[in-house]
Amino acid sequence: MPRYHTLGKIPAKRHTVFKDENDNFYYEELFGTIGFDGMSTLMYHTQRPTQVKEILKSYDVAPKIAVSKNMKSLKLEGFNVAPTNDYLESRTCILMNNDCQISLAAPKESLTSYFYKNTDSDEVLFIHEGSGKLRTHLGNIEFKYGDYIVIPRGIIYQIEFNDANNRLFIVESKSPVYTPKRYRNWFGQHVEGAPYCERDLHPPTELETFNETGDFIIKVKKQDTIHEYVYAVHPFSVVGWDGYNFPYKFSIHDFEPITGMIHQPPPIHQTFETSSFVICSFVPRLYDYHSNAVPAPYNHSNIDSDEVLYYVDGDFMSRNDINKGSVTLHPAGIPHGPHPGTMEKSIGKKETFELAVMVDTFSPLMVTEEAIKLNNEDYYKSWITE
Repeated sequence: MPRYHTLGKIPAKRHTVFKDENDNFYYEELFGTIGFDGMSTLMYHTQRPTQVKEILKSYDVAPKIAVSKNMKSLKLEGFNVAPTNDYLESRTCILMNNDCQISLAAPKESLTSYFYKNTDSDEVLFIHEGSGKLRTHLGNIEFKYGDYIVIPRGIIYQIEFNDANNRLFIVESKSPVYTPKRYRNWFGQHVEGAPYCERDLHPPTELETFNETGDFIIKVKKQDTIHEYVYAVHPFSVVGWDGYNFPYKFSIHDFEPITGMIHQPPPIHQTFETSSFVICSFVPRLYDYHSNAVPAPYNHSNIDSDEVLYYVDGDFMSRNDINKGSVTLHPAGIPHGPHPGTMEKSIGKKETFELAVMVDTFSPLMVTEEAIKLNNEDYYKSWITE
């Protein structure tokens, strides 16, 4: 998050004595990335945040790979993932490589009986169905349909849902998730012409501070293993912080589409970037305004990237038989484009109301066993003209 933010109480000068009104010390913690060179946040705790009482157990959560070298276009029916009570257990990885994991989830219950920390990856949660509140040690964020929630690695959090009907599309990234560099000037401010600005990025606004001791379970993910730690103090013991490293939300409905006289390439939809993949947002927009424009995308070959599309809402104009929650994978090296008849039907249309999230990875994706259960076997033949 290339933007400064502060919340709660902090001293005038960093790395100096800071006490409460009863002369008790607050304990400083640097929450940083890329050694001491990346974005960081400086926090102040009511209790020392290092007090591990016990490690209960560790268990493997690595996805099971069904196809390691996939060259087939796939269509997965994401809403066929069965709802599951526990938030972590509901996360079903469908595609992955060494840089990211892409998952679907339908949690029925809030994560309140323990805390969670992913030390492997930044997480991007897209809220397809449901609403609630993300509670973190840096503050809380309310969310609803259409929100992206970006959670940097190391954030300790719980998540509260307003009811049992929730659908999430989740991307875990081994490299930090940023806003695209081309949207920012050399000072880090979003430029005029970017499809969103700082007003659209919402950091935590509510800081809960607990000065409690006891037994607090944090499930820590590291190298596809969950380690259950018991801490002696409440994880949300921060009284104040400032810096650049914190969770935030961005609504897909605030993405301002870029349009042109003729069909624009997919990078105009880019929303986030990492060193190994990008995330894009397809939103309702006006079509191209050249008198002979073809609004449907042209056939193209992803020579350098696998393309994943998660369909959220509306009528996706270049595809047939797409449902809410469908996921398509078009692997690098195989040309793809509009389904038969959709290019012709798009001519003369003035606008589209589609809503979708795209992930383009620069390394090939492996297909998990859970993905195979959701797969439409004949999708790769769906460009054949009858």
